[in-house]
Amino acid sequence: MTATDQVRVDDLPAGWSIEPLTGTLGAVLHGVDLSHSLTEREAAAVRSALLSYRVVFFRDQQITPVQQVQFARTLGTLTPAHPLVGGLDDDHPEVLQLDSDDYPLGVGNRGKGTSYNNRWHTDVTFSATPPAFAVLAGRVIPRRGGDTLWADLVDAYETLSTPIQRLLDDLVAVHDASATFNRFRNEDPSGEQRAKLAQLQPVRHPVVRVHPETGERGLFVNDTFTAAIEGLSPAESDALLRLLYEHTIAPERVVRWHWREGDVAVWDNRSTAHYAAADYTERRVMHRITVAGDRPVGVHGSID
Repeated sequence: MTATDQVRVDDLPAGWSIEPLTGTLGAVLHGVDLSHSLTEREAAAVRSALLSYRVVFFRDQQITPVQQVQFARTLGTLTPAHPLVGGLDDDHPEVLQLDSDDYPLGVGNRGKGTSYNNRWHTDVTFSATPPAFAVLAGRVIPRRGGDTLWADLVDAYETLSTPIQRLLDDLVAVHDASATFNRFRNEDPSGEQRAKLAQLQPVRHPVVRVHPETGERGLFVNDTFTAAIEGLSPAESDALLRLLYEHTIAPERVVRWHWREGDVAVWDNRSTAHYAAADYTERRVMHRITVAGDRPVGVHGSID
């Protein structure tokens, strides 16, 4: 969507305002209180903002996990926290806790870790039906560092040359979690995680995905989970994917969010990739919830 297509102020509920952050990607919704149940009109306004700006931010919410779950449900059916990792606790199976203290970078480096998300990725594309949306709440935020960046996959496609677009429209990529999640094999004395990982088989997705709500075309490959493009030699596949990755994360297509405790970010997982910068030395704790999505459809329809 162009800037003229995006959410108009007079479409918003009373007391709400929207602050775009770049030309096409990212906006802050002001005047929203996510600790209370949203009305149908309010929920529709959030969804409209998401479809227009792809990632929407809410400052100073201070919501509980229960309230985060309640808000996420306005976007659709929730998924389990993660295919390999359990939820926050028995009462919150949908909430994935990302705690830097769980991933220290060596002895004596508590708080300096990374949630293994300091790589560009679109969530769970190794699934046949990747999530449609994600809701991320900042619980413990370091004083410096720990920003999250999002890239616009629709603009990435639209700014490619026509011959490259036509090439990509016909291509299919394989997505696989096995290489990325090797740590679950290495850190799993019980064997339970290895068994779960063995059940995750590679899946095929179109390289160009047609958004099911907007009809926009966007790239649907990412550096973390896309293993190869079918029908190309390894050298061709690697070269083409590298071109797409570098094009996607150009500064013109990226928005960077500097977290404060209590902030909430919601993004459309069908049209964005993201990266959690691991440039902090203090503890960082985030809670993520994902909303169920559907099977990606390409320019020529379903690939199966």
